[in-house]
Amino acid sequence: MVDDQERPQSTGLKWRKRANGPDVPYWFADPKAIELGYPVRSANLALYSDKPTLLKERAERLQSEMLLWMSGYKKSSKEFDGTFKSLLEIYQSDEKSSFNTSLKPGTVRLYTTYLKKLIPHIGARRIHLCDGRDVMGWFEKWRVAGDGSGRDQLSVARVCLAILKAAISFGIVCRAKGCPEFQAILGELEFDALPRRTQAPTAAQIIALRKAAHAAGFPLRALAYAIQFETTLRQWDVIGQWVPLSHPKPSAIIHRGQKWIGPTWAAIDDKLILAKIEPTKTEDSTAVEVSFDLSVCPMVTEELAMIPMEKRIGPLIIKELNGRPYDHDDFRKQWRRDAEAAGVPKAVWNRDIRAGGVTEGDEAGASRDDRRKVAGHAKEETTMKYERGVASLQAHRRVMKKRAGFRENEE
Repeated sequence: MVDDQERPQSTGLKWRKRANGPDVPYWFADPKAIELGYPVRSANLALYSDKPTLLKERAERLQSEMLLWMSGYKKSSKEFDGTFKSLLEIYQSDEKSSFNTSLKPGTVRLYTTYLKKLIPHIGARRIHLCDGRDVMGWFEKWRVAGDGSGRDQLSVARVCLAILKAAISFGIVCRAKGCPEFQAILGELEFDALPRRTQAPTAAQIIALRKAAHAAGFPLRALAYAIQFETTLRQWDVIGQWVPLSHPKPSAIIHRGQKWIGPTWAAIDDKLILAKIEPTKTEDSTAVEVSFDLSVCPMVTEELAMIPMEKRIGPLIIKELNGRPYDHDDFRKQWRRDAEAAGVPKAVWNRDIRAGGVTEGDEAGASRDDRRKVAGHAKEETTMKYERGVASLQAHRRVMKKRAGFRENEE
């Protein structure tokens, strides 16, 4: 522990006294920043108590992140001039639009990418001068790959259409000229829908993926795959996600102008119960919570047995090279490398692991109601969509018992 005289000095850095044990360093945000809505009020820096240089660097970084947030707090308002360019920019920048209030971080990243393509394409067109025939032409252009291959990219076209519809809806909120009429036109049009995905990785493929992750030197990716498959949690509910500093959930893990939210080792108790996980996809709607008994998950327990207790701190899944949680793009790339090494077909995505777990439960004979609870679905119809070929801990145990027996028979 650092002596009082050797304690590093940094703005916002203070030491809290404890009844038992040494003082603990904390960084505190400026009251003005908190008043403006800065989401991180304080950060426990006990991890750096005996590392004065790192402690000061961490406190200074937290301070600079706060100042950066404050410097960009007020956004300049954009004026609507009747063009799609101005409407799309307003939709992206206005703090009241669904882009800034409702979209999940992953969707924001996706929309941001395609907004950069949409604006050059249709930005100069005036909304009140366009009709449904224009939209049909745009859709056909959006679905053709721009690399000259002519590949059909229906998913890209559907994303562009979704952005256009969202922007037009917000334009109506803002009383933007031409938007009500254009929304009526969109309501009359029909476009090809994405085909239902049919891929669902098997237990054998998940085992191969885990082996590939270990061979590459990244055992925590193997743990992520095991948890995804045996709990049917979505990827971002297992590895977490990096979000803007303005995101309402608090976090002390900040890096390059973003903060991380997600599961930590503290969510798993000494009986291996992963409790009260609120899936991010439903947190703003059904608010369903799910809990899992990891002790009945053979793949998970195999991975946990290889992780020393002293390393079970902080975020559940990190990249061993830098000690930070994965960002979306990096995890996607590393997943693809593991999948190729494991011989998993390219058509199988990481998101399909959830469907693989639900499907195994179906084939094992677990009740649909139990599988619905485990998957965190409010409606049984949603669970049916994941069958390819208020959550209860007991339901998870029953489902895993069925799945374990199914695997034994398959072998």
